[in-house]
Amino acid sequence: MRHPNTISYVNYLNDRHTIYSCIHCNTNLIYQDDIISKGFQGQTGPAFLVYKVNNIKIGVKEKRMLLTGMHTIAEISCILCHHKLGWKYIHAVESSQKFKENKYILE
Repeated sequence: MRHPNTISYVNYLNDRHTIYSCIHCNTNLIYQDDIISKGFQGQTGPAFLVYKVNNIKIGVKEKRMLLTGMHTIAEISCILCHHKLGWKYIHAVESSQKFKENKYILE
């Protein structure tokens, strides 16, 4: 089973821990327990909002107007194959969006 675009998932450790990995190189990225919501929108389609992501490189901070307002973000990519995975929320201007700060979008 796959999430569109950048991640796939596999069962791991006795079916108790599900991990999602890079679709291109199978590097482990997140555990199922790190997913906050599967109902977000990325630049290219559906996305997950997650607490933390493993094995990534974080890019340069930039201000970007997203569907929910102005945010400071940094793009994230797979540490092994460098495929773009999504972004990290650094700062949200709108008070209603502050819950996203220091969390990640995986497309």
